[in-house]
Amino acid sequence: MRAAVYRGSGRLNVERLPVPQIGRGEALIRVESCGVCHTDLKKIAYDLLPPPRVYGHETAGVIVEVGAGVTRYRPGDRVVVFHHIPCGQCFYCLRKLYAQCPVYKKVGVTAGFEAAGGGFAQYVRAMDWIVERGLEKIPEGVSFEQACFVEPVNTCLKAVKLVDPQPEDVTAILGQGPIGLIFTMITAGLKTTVLATDTMASRRALAVRFGAQEAFDPRDNLLEKRVRAMTDGRGADVVIVAASAPGIVEQAVRCSRPGARIMLFAQTSHQERVEVSGAAICMEERLLCGSYSASVDLQAESAELVFSGALPVSELVSHRFPLSEIHVGIERALHPDEGSLKIVIQPQR
Repeated sequence: MRAAVYRGSGRLNVERLPVPQIGRGEALIRVESCGVCHTDLKKIAYDLLPPPRVYGHETAGVIVEVGAGVTRYRPGDRVVVFHHIPCGQCFYCLRKLYAQCPVYKKVGVTAGFEAAGGGFAQYVRAMDWIVERGLEKIPEGVSFEQACFVEPVNTCLKAVKLVDPQPEDVTAILGQGPIGLIFTMITAGLKTTVLATDTMASRRALAVRFGAQEAFDPRDNLLEKRVRAMTDGRGADVVIVAASAPGIVEQAVRCSRPGARIMLFAQTSHQERVEVSGAAICMEERLLCGSYSASVDLQAESAELVFSGALPVSELVSHRFPLSEIHVGIERALHPDEGSLKIVIQPQR
């Protein structure tokens, strides 16, 4: 099979690899669509993990083989694949902090080498604990491209539930890339008043189309003024930071009211540092929190949001590339412009 192998120093090589061999309780899945996620981009661009690996984890495809003991699935089933599933029994799982579970941190889907998701390949092997709890069947009439959004929608849904926007709230979402736009779709569906920011006019227009009341260029410093005008001078009740840029967390604090809930979602690098007033958190009683990756408890709900069309996620796709052109897709994702948004890799092309 063909696979895009990360070889270090930011290099991806499309190579021939053996199709993975499966064991008892496992499944072999033919990958039809895999979204490009910024966590994978960071791993490639900044050499965060040692090579070789095959990345890609927003995976949808078809089961072509199942191992002994697998009864819930059979060849021909169309599925979404979650690459992380927690043990359900450890200290962190009992507190529903699944992303901190040691088993969750152990990736359970591979196209070869150390497991890293594997969706940038023609076939992946889903290990037994993934087959047991980490597959969602795709209904008839739902495309693979649409289905590969289930995992990123899950991550956004998890974060939204933590900050819990209410209908009477004003919610500011900073950044309107694919993830920020998913946040806009979800929160607008909760009837909260959504205000959005992005430096690109095309993305601001999409934010309004997907439910934001208004969208601003953060460089114009209009968000804070508008929020305060809408809230009798208080500030936003909820802020979701869906982008990583210098000063963006400080902006989240400035545009929020005392007691606001602020979600950091895009701050995934240990090299990234933020500096805010201690009094703005302590004396003004803001809740500053983070959320990372997906929740097993939300798999069915996130799948329903995508499969039902309640979230028009397919409209986020701007480019589709065959595996042979993944370099072009990665470059577009790393350096987006007004014409690019969600990049999807189609390994069977």
